Amino acid sequence: MSYKNTFITSSEDSTVDSAVEPVPRNGKPTIASIQYELIKHNPYKYTEEDVQFKTYLIKHQMELHHTEEMREHFFSKPQACFRASPLVKKYGWGIHYDEQGKIALYGVNSEAYNRFLDLENITLLKGMRSKRK
Repeated sequence: MSYKNTFITSSEDSTVDSAVEPVPRNGKPTIASIQYELIKHNPYKYTEEDVQFKTYLIKHQMELHHTEEMREHFFSKPQACFRASPLVKKYGWGIHYDEQGKIALYGVNSEAYNRFLDLENITLLKGMRSKRK
């Protein structure tokens, strides 16, 4: 399931006041750092599904052979949408989906982020909370 013309805001319980770039941990890329690199450096190039699958391949150091079969297998199991991404839950990023479902990142402290909050023709969704109330 991919959103269109939607903006996912940073989670209400995020502990950061401004967007933070996720970095690899112990020399290994994290899901957040992979997603960040893919989206930040390729705004509106990939869909949510593209990023999820590429993240899976990079995280597991898998070759890009037979990717159609691998992609089909990967999506045969439900995947969490980006409302649950660490980028929105922990690092202070909002994710915008354009009319084609292609995505870009906007820092919580940016003017562009705040403009999305005021648009009338866009669906606003909150990032999922990290903790239950």
